[in-house]
Amino acid sequence: MNCTLFSENPVNLSATLTETYRPRRVADFIGLDGPKKYMRSLISRPKDSAWLFVGPSGMGKTTLALAVAEELQAEVTHIPSRRCTIEAVEAVRRRCQYVPMAGKKLHLVLVDEADTMSDAAQDAWLSILDSTNRAPNTVVIFTCNGVERLADRFRSRCFNVEFSSYGVAKDAASMLERVWNEQTNGNASAPNFQRIVKDSCNNIRAALMALEMEIDAALA
Repeated sequence: MNCTLFSENPVNLSATLTETYRPRRVADFIGLDGPKKYMRSLISRPKDSAWLFVGPSGMGKTTLALAVAEELQAEVTHIPSRRCTIEAVEAVRRRCQYVPMAGKKLHLVLVDEADTMSDAAQDAWLSILDSTNRAPNTVVIFTCNGVERLADRFRSRCFNVEFSSYGVAKDAASMLERVWNEQTNGNASAPNFQRIVKDSCNNIRAALMALEMEIDAALA
């Protein structure tokens, strides 16, 4: 008997709503007036710098960083959550010494959940972030949910940017309504979009996931 792990005729899976409607430009983000203002400034006047994006999960910290990289035409080095070891930091340092790949103008290093890295890894970053020995032609963006585990000397080397869900409810509900109409062609009874946003605590990612379940049920 010939057994295979995968079907010879695999199903084509569609992208989730969170991916389909992921903002690709800074201007496309809902709310986040402060972060968008600072990132527009960085895009218009790029500089070697380090940024610390602080805020709850689902607020778009990583997505905004990737949008910035796109608009800066930067080569991205992405260090996922809990992967920021001393070895990873040293590898970043070596990589940023080289000219970015063809078609790219600078390096952008994105470190997710920086508050989970060890004290040793934070110390390893200090020389890279220090103005006397900074990695050349490089923007570093750290994301975290809170700063309690980050040393003051690490934070002092970064521009701190607060992410808040304040004031996003109305625009988020409007966005959900637009997504609903596009996905259902207006041929289904719409849910309460404001309620979805409220129940998701203004978390855009969670709201889109909840809406996707409503859409799937309506189209079943």
